[in-house]
Amino acid sequence: MTATKRILFLGGSGVISAATVQRAVEAGHHVTVLNRGTTTLRPLPDDVRRLTGDLRDPASLDAALGGEEFDVVAQFMAFTTEHVAADVERFDGRVGQYVFISSASAYQKPPSRLPVTESTPLRNPFWQYSRDKAACEDLLVAAYRDRGFPATIIRPSHTYDRTILPTTGGWTDVARMRAGKPVVVHGDGTSLWTLTHAKDVAVGLEGLLGHPAATGEAFTLTGDHTPTWDQVYTWLGQAAGVEPELVHVASETIALAAPEHGPGLLGDKAHSMVFDNAKVRALVPEFRTTTTYDEGAVEQIAWFDAHPHYQDVDPAFDALSDRLVAHARAI
Repeated sequence: MTATKRILFLGGSGVISAATVQRAVEAGHHVTVLNRGTTTLRPLPDDVRRLTGDLRDPASLDAALGGEEFDVVAQFMAFTTEHVAADVERFDGRVGQYVFISSASAYQKPPSRLPVTESTPLRNPFWQYSRDKAACEDLLVAAYRDRGFPATIIRPSHTYDRTILPTTGGWTDVARMRAGKPVVVHGDGTSLWTLTHAKDVAVGLEGLLGHPAATGEAFTLTGDHTPTWDQVYTWLGQAAGVEPELVHVASETIALAAPEHGPGLLGDKAHSMVFDNAKVRALVPEFRTTTTYDEGAVEQIAWFDAHPHYQDVDPAFDALSDRLVAHARAI
């Protein structure tokens, strides 16, 4: 798809959205980003038109957008049916395609079979975030069926850039590794986890923006790189210059000790998640995995070492890790 399009990004400063904005600009599209304009972690390209507004304030949005029409509206910041219902009313009749960023975490947990495809049921009894995304999808499917609202649903999984570490403890895990302290890996470390660099996801997503065959469809957008969690932690440690000591703790035990981590573990990371991306590749043949996490970890550690003010160590998680390690060794 090479025709120039008028694309509105709602969000634009997150991991996936920032990479896709960059890709869309490079492809020659007329890109507008609407957000609060407060994030500087991922600066927008110079060629982007910037609108300032609060996505949760209807009056603010209407003032920023006026009566403009767009070929594509890509919504990265909708998490509940209320958010999506408001978009349907606002953009019906003034957009060629509405792209909703859902989540592959909405797929059945635990999965009854692999690989996960677009026909895998949406059912996650562990994580409210995932259930809310599935409910948003239901609303959009009904809007497409009943009134022809031109929705496309995108289901990415764990997407990262140089700023977002994939482990439960983030930089706290790296600090522990460099201090010679063991780090906690959920489960036995052998479950498979799909990790995709944001630049790769952006290729697939930009290729679907405005694609006539994408309307009314849902697409898994995850890539094919599926290391084990032991590999993820080991590559991260090696990138940080150490050989990490890994201690395995059951996901259920971690969830009991730290309920705030329970939904994301039991509702996603504890399970082997391998995806079939054939559907998106049929429309965007250039979509593929170009960066594997052994390379991504090197990029991340280099960025954090160059930006030490982002090296946040969480004392509570550090102490939790010590308790979980002690528990595992006492068994």
